[in-house]
Amino acid sequence: MRNRNRSRRGVTLLEVVIAVTLLSLLTLGMFIAMRVGFNTFGKTQTRLMENRRVAGAQRVLQSELEGLMPVMSGCGTQAGPPARFGFFQGEPDRMRMVSTFSLEQGWRGQPQILELLVIPGEERGVRLVVNEIPYTGPLSVAQLCVGIGEKGPMFTPISANAKSFVLADQLDHCRLSYLGMGEKPSDPGLWKPRWAEKGWPFSIRVEMAPLAADPSRLQPANITAPIYLIRSTEYVYADK
Repeated sequence: MRNRNRSRRGVTLLEVVIAVTLLSLLTLGMFIAMRVGFNTFGKTQTRLMENRRVAGAQRVLQSELEGLMPVMSGCGTQAGPPARFGFFQGEPDRMRMVSTFSLEQGWRGQPQILELLVIPGEERGVRLVVNEIPYTGPLSVAQLCVGIGEKGPMFTPISANAKSFVLADQLDHCRLSYLGMGEKPSDPGLWKPRWAEKGWPFSIRVEMAPLAADPSRLQPANITAPIYLIRSTEYVYADK
């Protein structure tokens, strides 16, 4: 009788329910842990991509400014004398220049006419955008000039479009300034909010500040780009 009772022993229904419940709790715990881990990984990845985007835009802007190409041109449809000037437009919220750096091809690309513009943000604050127009010769920049005034050449307005590239967004402010000669040759250079001199500045500065400071994120920083390629506007150069 004892052997027969032993052969009939097994797992009761209550034990099965307890085992299934414990397994379900264990599975749920693992799922929650994995979900928390994936969410943390996703946030870290998003933060890393945002930091890379900010750093990349800073490097692009620095390269564009340092790649300034001194171009001589006429004003209007005539690319030659007498209204010949050094192509550069510098104002506190906009700038035009020719650069040897291209967004798509870097330093190996075709020179571009750059148009930097500070515009309002989508909700609040401001953003800095850039337009690139292929530079095909002095006539391509002469068409952007509408006349020569007392303070130098006057240019057509700059406007943002669907192809504009956002260099910095969600900014409290963004200001451009330009380093020129002081009052005396022995004086240090003087930063000016508007460029109204012949030729090109010695350096270009972009001052930016975010709307809200966040120590955990990479913030847009001020950029000061020295201009190395300078030539005199008193001599006639042949652009090839």
